[in-house]
Amino acid sequence: MDILKVLSINVRYYRKQAGYSQEVLANKTGLHRTYIGGIEQRRVNVSTQNLQKIALALNVEAYQLLKPMDC
Repeated sequence: MDILKVLSINVRYYRKQAGYSQEVLANKTGLHRTYIGGIEQRRVNVSTQNLQKIALALNVEAYQLLKPMDC
């Protein structure tokens, strides 16, 4: 399992479910838009602190961002 791939798919999925653009999600987390894009494109390793910020902004538990969707 490629955890970066799972994370990128899940962040994009939950972001779109929330109706957020990358820029809106970035503003809600205090992170930069290019950082969010980097996560979705598997170019960025995410710290646990930033993972928590993203999860809170998307109103999901952090583990949901790391769990493959088919589980």
